[in-house]
Amino acid sequence: MTDHLATVVTLPTRMTADLAGRAVRTVGLWADDVDDWGRDEGIVNRVWWASRLRWDINVGGAANLLVRGGGLIAVNSRRYALAPVFAALAIGEAIQRPVRFVGRSDVAPFGPALQRLGGLLPIADEVEGALRAGELVVLGAAHESSNRRCGRFDHRLIGAAVAAQVPVFPGATTSSPTGRGARVEVGTPVRLARRRRGPLAEVELARGARRRVDKVLEAL
Repeated sequence: MTDHLATVVTLPTRMTADLAGRAVRTVGLWADDVDDWGRDEGIVNRVWWASRLRWDINVGGAANLLVRGGGLIAVNSRRYALAPVFAALAIGEAIQRPVRFVGRSDVAPFGPALQRLGGLLPIADEVEGALRAGELVVLGAAHESSNRRCGRFDHRLIGAAVAAQVPVFPGATTSSPTGRGARVEVGTPVRLARRRRGPLAEVELARGARRRVDKVLEAL
């Protein structure tokens, strides 16, 4: 009788603790926390959760990224795949820090919506500002029809990393319009044989990043 009474008394306490635990696990999905660039952590978490219903995304090479400090992640982009967006979401989840992407428009309603996901305008000054502030930023190449090769990178946006003096990482993305499998593979920083200080630095770095992404794609 005593044991039964003790169970009845403690049952509401256990139920309350269980509900509190569930609330803690879901609060990240619904909390609205907008940072200085307009990224909303709650919306990002909700979109990431929804994307897992469609894709099974794996991230490799996350250890190559800096735990702190800025960096530009140059990725290939298949047409209609929104590779920079899903790469930023996947990498951010893997390393547990905000990751932004270049490519939002300045036209409503798409521009503000992408800004809430971490989108930056494709303007060198805005990208450089984020990199100088220690942010990780994903930059997509020109769209290709498949994941077999990487398109060209805008050397002016690569130049933002040169100006901010942060590393450029090659990132390969693969996905299928019909399958669930998707992958993001991040390589080690791009190194050039010759270091330049003039305007050719960003051009050569853009070419070097494209070659490195192609190599990662071949390995995948």
